[in-house]
Amino acid sequence: MRLINIGFGNMVNAGRLIAMVAPDSAPIKRIVQEAKDKGVLIDATYGRKTKAVLIMDSDHVILSALQPESVAGRLEGAQPSKEEEDE
Repeated sequence: MRLINIGFGNMVNAGRLIAMVAPDSAPIKRIVQEAKDKGVLIDATYGRKTKAVLIMDSDHVILSALQPESVAGRLEGAQPSKEEEDE
Protein backbone atom coordinates (compact mmCIF):
# COMPACT_ATOMS: atom_id res chain seq x y z
CA MET A 1 0.00 0.00 0.00
CA ARG A 2 1.39 3.35 -1.07
CA LEU A 3 0.24 6.54 0.65
CA ILE A 4 0.29 9.96 -0.99
CA ASN A 5 0.45 13.14 1.07
CA ILE A 6 -2.42 15.38 -0.10
CA GLY A 7 -1.50 18.26 2.20
CA PHE A 8 -1.42 19.07 5.90
CA GLY A 9 -0.26 15.57 6.78
CA ASN A 10 -3.29 13.89 5.20
CA MET A 11 -2.64 10.73 3.22
CA VAL A 12 -4.60 8.65 0.71
CA ASN A 13 -3.99 5.17 -0.64
CA ALA A 14 -2.47 5.55 -4.12
CA GLY A 15 -3.86 2.22 -5.24
CA ARG A 16 -7.46 3.33 -4.67
CA LEU A 17 -7.19 6.65 -6.50
CA ILE A 18 -9.20 6.76 -9.74
CA ALA A 19 -9.00 10.40 -10.78
CA MET A 20 -7.54 13.71 -9.71
CA VAL A 21 -9.24 16.76 -11.22
CA ALA A 22 -9.53 20.52 -10.83
CA PRO A 23 -12.74 21.64 -9.09
CA ASP A 24 -13.69 24.36 -11.58
CA SER A 25 -16.08 22.64 -13.99
CA ALA A 26 -19.81 22.23 -13.39
CA PRO A 27 -19.73 18.39 -13.59
CA ILE A 28 -17.04 18.22 -10.91
CA LYS A 29 -18.96 20.65 -8.71
CA ARG A 30 -21.98 18.38 -9.15
CA ILE A 31 -19.93 15.31 -8.14
CA VAL A 32 -18.71 17.14 -5.02
CA GLN A 33 -22.26 18.19 -4.08
CA GLU A 34 -23.62 14.67 -4.60
CA ALA A 35 -20.82 13.23 -2.45
CA LYS A 36 -21.64 15.76 0.26
CA ASP A 37 -25.31 14.79 0.13
CA LYS A 38 -24.44 11.07 0.36
CA GLY A 39 -21.98 11.64 3.22
CA VAL A 40 -18.90 10.40 1.35
CA LEU A 41 -17.13 13.76 0.98
CA ILE A 42 -13.85 14.18 2.86
CA ASP A 43 -12.65 17.78 3.15
CA ALA A 44 -8.88 17.83 3.69
CA THR A 45 -8.43 21.51 2.82
CA TYR A 46 -8.30 22.83 6.41
CA GLY A 47 -10.44 25.78 5.37
CA ARG A 48 -8.36 26.74 2.37
CA LYS A 49 -9.50 26.92 -1.24
CA THR A 50 -10.09 23.56 -2.92
CA LYS A 51 -7.60 23.11 -5.76
CA ALA A 52 -7.90 19.37 -6.39
CA VAL A 53 -10.71 16.83 -6.18
CA LEU A 54 -9.64 13.22 -5.71
CA ILE A 55 -12.10 10.51 -6.68
CA MET A 56 -11.53 7.15 -5.03
CA ASP A 57 -12.69 3.68 -6.09
CA SER A 58 -14.82 3.46 -2.93
CA ASP A 59 -16.98 6.37 -4.23
CA HIS A 60 -15.42 8.72 -1.69
CA VAL A 61 -14.54 12.20 -2.91
CA ILE A 62 -11.64 13.99 -1.24
CA LEU A 63 -10.96 17.73 -1.44
CA SER A 64 -7.35 18.92 -1.29
CA ALA A 65 -5.81 22.38 -1.09
CA LEU A 66 -2.88 21.26 -3.26
CA GLN A 67 -2.77 21.65 -7.03
CA PRO A 68 -3.47 18.42 -8.97
CA GLU A 69 0.03 18.72 -10.45
CA SER A 70 1.56 18.74 -6.96
CA VAL A 71 -0.35 15.65 -5.92
CA ALA A 72 0.54 13.95 -9.22
CA GLY A 73 4.22 14.70 -8.60
CA ARG A 74 3.95 13.08 -5.20
CA LEU A 75 2.19 10.13 -6.81
CA GLU A 76 5.08 9.70 -9.26
CA GLY A 77 7.46 9.59 -6.31
CA ALA A 78 5.25 7.00 -4.60
CA GLN A 79 5.34 4.49 -7.45
CA PRO A 80 7.09 1.28 -6.38
CA SER A 81 10.53 0.82 -7.80
CA LYS A 82 11.37 -2.25 -9.87
CA GLU A 83 13.24 -3.75 -6.90
CA GLU A 84 10.23 -3.34 -4.59
CA GLU A 85 7.91 -4.96 -7.14
CA ASP A 86 10.18 -8.02 -7.35
CA GLU A 87 10.00 -8.65 -3.59
